[in-house]
Amino acid sequence: MPIEIRRCAGEEVCSWLADAARLRISVFREFPYLYQGSEAYEREYLDRYARCPGAVMVLALVEGSVVGVSTGLPLVDADEAFRRPFAGDTLEEWFYFGESVLEPAWRGRGIGHRFFDERVAHARSLGFSKAAFCAVVRPENHPLRPSDYRPHDAFWGKRGFEKQPGMTARLDWEQVDSEGKEVTNELAFWTRSL
Repeated sequence: MPIEIRRCAGEEVCSWLADAARLRISVFREFPYLYQGSEAYEREYLDRYARCPGAVMVLALVEGSVVGVSTGLPLVDADEAFRRPFAGDTLEEWFYFGESVLEPAWRGRGIGHRFFDERVAHARSLGFSKAAFCAVVRPENHPLRPSDYRPHDAFWGKRGFEKQPGMTARLDWEQVDSEGKEVTNELAFWTRSL
């Protein structure tokens, strides 16, 4: 089946927030995020994209159904936890890549590459010179790590991003293994020049 990649910006993003929430809850439940999502939190979190004129949402559509979503917005408009590690830097130069979530059946078809390419193009079109994202850090021996799990580090490196040692964010979320309690998670930053 043909896969359509569609980039939406500004108010167009609002039409796709429910799809983004559904996919975030589903995909981030998997290792390494282990996120026990809720619709209430998703509405609050994704509202930031709806209110931000510089936001972008890249969709992967199959026969009109959303099977993948990738997001981004200017770092100055991102959550404070993502801005904090850039203290002393010029935040206005940075574009923050949010999540990329894709249903398992559609992985390995180049969609992840397109998600990055479209967000880079959007950030450049707005005049940004740098991009960043962060990813959760899990130990090699984590008890919920699947035996066939492959980290995305090599993929991100091929997209021009470099992991920044010591540059981290901390976020709390309820995990599938945390018995209803929020857990503080460390996320490592990856950056690149545009």
